[in-house]
Amino acid sequence: MTDHAAYLSGLFSLEGRTAVVTGGSSGIGRAIAEALAMAGASVVVIARREAELEATVRDLRGRGRRAAWVSADLGDRDALRRAAEDAVRPFGEPDILVNSAAVNLRPPMGELDEDAWDTTMAVNLDAPFLLGQRYGPGMAERGFGRIVHVASQQAYRAFVRSGGYGVSKAGLSALARSQAEAWSPHGVTCNTLVPGFVMTPLNAHLASDTATVQALADRTMIGRNGVAGDLAGAAVFLASAAAGYVTGQALFVDGGLSVH
Repeated sequence: MTDHAAYLSGLFSLEGRTAVVTGGSSGIGRAIAEALAMAGASVVVIARREAELEATVRDLRGRGRRAAWVSADLGDRDALRRAAEDAVRPFGEPDILVNSAAVNLRPPMGELDEDAWDTTMAVNLDAPFLLGQRYGPGMAERGFGRIVHVASQQAYRAFVRSGGYGVSKAGLSALARSQAEAWSPHGVTCNTLVPGFVMTPLNAHLASDTATVQALADRTMIGRNGVAGDLAGAAVFLASAAAGYVTGQALFVDGGLSVH
């Protein structure tokens, strides 16, 4: 290995690490799961739909990566707890936890009922908390860990009918800070990734609203909306040794949307 390759590997390689990625069978979660795996991590993907999970893992294994999947409804606490235990069986306790799974229920605020609120909080905020409680203390005991939450622009500003979704994503940013306060003294960094607008299955309902999609692109400084792969490098960075002094932060990967 050349000197520069060894240097980069020391910074960013995830060889020997194990990652659990929720929502990792589609959209941003899949892009992150692929990036972590290609950087060397053994990856366990947790999501609901088995066909998509199987396709994701089959693709990663076809590229010589170590990958496994667990199917679960993360809005069901009992199912979540079972999934958390099932996820450690293939490769052991995780060094990296990425919470990307989410539901996107956004009725008008006056029509936001308790069921939609509870479902949103259960998947978008409660599940990351509970998985952090399951894996975070072990990471701290071992002296290394990376927790990454995928938040949203709606965590910081209201637009495109933020509703309960924005509240849940704002909670993720606060959760990262609380986790960082507790576990970063023991080598566990906790951060959020904040994408710009990325067309994924989660927000496919906007696909036909070309005016809104174009308006969001126009708000960026780069001049386009994001693609899931735009998050890959940032996710590897936050999961790697290079980010050992980055914690409690929100990293915006949004083409400048948030500052324009």
